[in-house]
Amino acid sequence: MRLFITRPNEDALPLADKLRKAGHDAIIAPLIAIVPRAGVAIPPDRFQAICVTSANGMRCLQGRVDPQVAVLAVGGQSATAAKLRGFEQVIARGGDVHGLVEYIRSTLSPRGGPLLYLSGAETSGDLEGQLTAAGFSVTRLITYDAVAQKLDGLRQQLQPGNGVLLYSPRSAKLWRAELARMQLGHIGAQVKHFCLSPQVAAALPPEFPAIAAASPDEPAMLALLDLAGKAE
Repeated sequence: MRLFITRPNEDALPLADKLRKAGHDAIIAPLIAIVPRAGVAIPPDRFQAICVTSANGMRCLQGRVDPQVAVLAVGGQSATAAKLRGFEQVIARGGDVHGLVEYIRSTLSPRGGPLLYLSGAETSGDLEGQLTAAGFSVTRLITYDAVAQKLDGLRQQLQPGNGVLLYSPRSAKLWRAELARMQLGHIGAQVKHFCLSPQVAAALPPEFPAIAAASPDEPAMLALLDLAGKAE
């Protein structure tokens, strides 16, 4: 299957290798580019934990942070990024923002100190708002911007029978907008959309064929592709 990977290059490259080894024709088609923010100052507060919902939030972190501060990551990729930065206590829980919030609420106390939340300018879930409502003091540090990209160079490769991997509601909306801008809206009704979660699928028009992964992680996304391959 020819699969378009809409993730930023940093995340798409290793995934493309996996897909090609599995026999797919993987094409990197990033809908966003990650642009680190310069001069972001890390607050001097003593944080009880650092929350990360995106690997890019950690990758774009500048300055020094105590490596012994616990890092609570939404999934495996963000946890790996934290370990590569030298953090010693890294825990991956939840799978999505809501799951991570529930884990934090069940294991930490607001009395333990403030939380530092690393994120991009746009997020798919309101971790800060949910934790604040639960009584936690949260400092959000925006470490990068996710800048929308054009897909004109892939116009000739888009055709029925392709598959598109979508990992966030924003990427689903950008995909829809790009097809409309290139006057290829009919293609959206003919290709298969593999979505990280029901929330991602819900951001697509009803006429776009979409299926959501059983859980919001890469193994579940790959399982979707296996099922689709067997059905053909």
